[in-house]
Amino acid sequence: MAYGVEDFCRDCKSAIDGYRGKADLDAVRGYLEKLLKNEAFLNEHCGPDAEVGTHTLYRDPDTDFMLLAHIQDAGRTSPPHDHGASWAVYGQAVGWTDMTEYDRKDDGSQKGKAELEVSRKYRLEPGMAGYFPPHAVHSIHFPDKARFIRVTGTDLTQVATLRYNMAEKSVNEVNPNRAGEAAGAARA
Repeated sequence: MAYGVEDFCRDCKSAIDGYRGKADLDAVRGYLEKLLKNEAFLNEHCGPDAEVGTHTLYRDPDTDFMLLAHIQDAGRTSPPHDHGASWAVYGQAVGWTDMTEYDRKDDGSQKGKAELEVSRKYRLEPGMAGYFPPHAVHSIHFPDKARFIRVTGTDLTQVATLRYNMAEKSVNEVNPNRAGEAAGAARA
């Protein structure tokens, strides 16, 4: 029998219960790669008939992690950002996603100022997964029609995050409690 959503959610919950860091995220990454081998799952949630948008497939009532399907119509490049106190694991279903990780070079002492340096770049192809720990600064780029599965430690629309502008060497907090902010760009 194929490894399915129920299997993944059980294993993911076990891995992150009492979250201990990168070892737990590496376990979730492995479980997500296993789930991405399930053709029926991919066809149902990421197939050609899947509706464009972000779809919540599961939210754990105890640990609050979420399993989401991201069905993209248009390609996009996000600005460098973090997911605040949450983590995220991305698994590629269709197309590819270029992942870029950054190191912050300044000490954070000047409000609104930040200097970033690219530390790592890699591409997720179908069946591959990668993760970002809490507060990890990253950006993603994907083409039209890309589709990926993302697992997050909580609902990222409810978490204060940081968005960076490398050209201006600036950083701004994106607060979900302030209506009208362009928070979506920081949560990709």
